Amino acid sequence: MKTNVEHFGTIEDNEIQLVTLRNDHGVEIKISNYGATITSIKVPDKEGNIDEIVCGFDDLDSYFSPAYTSNAPYFGSTVGRYCSQIKDSKFTLEGVDYQLNKIVGDNNLHGGKKGFDKKIWTVDTYDENKALVTMKLESGHLEEGFPGNVVVWVTFTISNTNELQIDYIATTDQNTPFTITNHSYFNLSGFKDDVLQHTVEIASDKKQVWDDTGAATGNNISVLGKPDDLRTPKKIGDVHDAMGDGFEHYYLFDEKGFELGKVAEIKEENSGRSLEVYTTEPGMLFYTGKYTSDDLNRETGLQYGKFRGLCLETHRYPNGPNIDNAPKSILDKDETYQSTTIFKFGW
Repeated sequence: MKTNVEHFGTIEDNEIQLVTLRNDHGVEIKISNYGATITSIKVPDKEGNIDEIVCGFDDLDSYFSPAYTSNAPYFGSTVGRYCSQIKDSKFTLEGVDYQLNKIVGDNNLHGGKKGFDKKIWTVDTYDENKALVTMKLESGHLEEGFPGNVVVWVTFTISNTNELQIDYIATTDQNTPFTITNHSYFNLSGFKDDVLQHTVEIASDKKQVWDDTGAATGNNISVLGKPDDLRTPKKIGDVHDAMGDGFEHYYLFDEKGFELGKVAEIKEENSGRSLEVYTTEPGMLFYTGKYTSDDLNRETGLQYGKFRGLCLETHRYPNGPNIDNAPKSILDKDETYQSTTIFKFGW
């Protein structure tokens, strides 16, 4: 196992670094400190062939191309200060009204115009002999409209049991809405096909209800017996056909609480690859890339686009600041935010 750090490019005279983590079984993960972004994950298939399984780019400039910025898919980024949509880009906290930037219609999305995904993080610590790196970011009071000075650390670790563990820690000097996640798009076929032939299993019997703007209403409904009931494995394409749409569902894990537990498993038959998801979070946004532009591809030619990558975004409730009793959507100045998600690869 080892870690390597190299030059990835420059942004306004700031050096951008690319950190490569490798374990002893052929798993390789690359992370840029621009947006604490996973740019690449390579894993073997059942025959030992190593393929790329996430959307991303090998050249920093590609993250600023018109095709990418106009579509804004957040490939592999760490998104915050509050991920997903906040209704009408506003909330009230302790009697004070806060106005955020409007990103999707009238709603705020993933922290705003210059959220954590567009910040240059500091490579805080790494160990050349261990496959881990910690990145740090300081977010100032009223940055993107959010109160409080926040300091956040994210640690990426790859183990010899083929687990990518992402640990988040944050503190604030003022109560503030806070939840972050990683926005990687996975394709276990190695982009030889779309994700419609993947099977998915999610340990949840309910999902949030969203309004026609894409913001959570505060209501949750049962999925029992419905096409999007994924407590037993189903092929994604079959569920799409039954729903008449792709996935953009926030599934709830009420019984688990904030304990680390297995919440999902994805499999792709041809490659033999699997992906298990473990998290401490109370829910997960499962998204199958229905809005991803077909104009996007890796420099090597790997084709991205609609239904060619799926997201497993573990975080607190979307629109949490505006939902009564949304669990731990507000980070208190006297507490430390702690969150862990594990992606375990198999083949």
